[in-house]
Amino acid sequence: MFLLGLTGSIGMGKSTTAQMFADLGCAVWDADAAVHRLYAKGGAAVAAFQETLPDAVVAGEVSRPALKSLIDADPTVLKTIESIVHPLVGEDRAAFLAETKAKIVVLDIPLIFETGGDKRMDAVACVTVSADIQQKRVMARGTMTLEQFENIRAKQMPNDEKCALADYVIETDTLPHARAQVEAVIDDIKGKLSHA
Repeated sequence: MFLLGLTGSIGMGKSTTAQMFADLGCAVWDADAAVHRLYAKGGAAVAAFQETLPDAVVAGEVSRPALKSLIDADPTVLKTIESIVHPLVGEDRAAFLAETKAKIVVLDIPLIFETGGDKRMDAVACVTVSADIQQKRVMARGTMTLEQFENIRAKQMPNDEKCALADYVIETDTLPHARAQVEAVIDDIKGKLSHA
């Protein structure tokens, strides 16, 4: 099994690229989707938050707005949140890997370099696009202000650094161009697997 980490900053086209890998027969695990499962009613994180940060639990699920308010009031709370969530996300990923029969597994992890997750991968692919296109995409979603977007971008590792650390860089300027690069990455990995 070949583990390919997939990363990229907000608005770079990571979800679309992950779907392309899935469409081409790779198993895809999504860290953000895992967190959504953990936070939902009956999710594994709910009881832990109920015990440690009860204000974060609203109507039987972990509330992202409530978490944001807690962090805004006391930034040190973030460490507590991470200490609850990171091990559970790790368990979710391990369960996924134990079940999959795919030869190539794509692990969609936004902060892979920031958290040292790249060390557990066979390779990392980073999606990229120009800063202009990135901003246009995020603003087109209509879910945040320009200031919120700039704040998120400021907290993430700079795109050029991510690209420099990655084994593969996939430019998502157009869907056909991105898909051709995804196919090339898969072909390259299949070549590595056949020589292993």
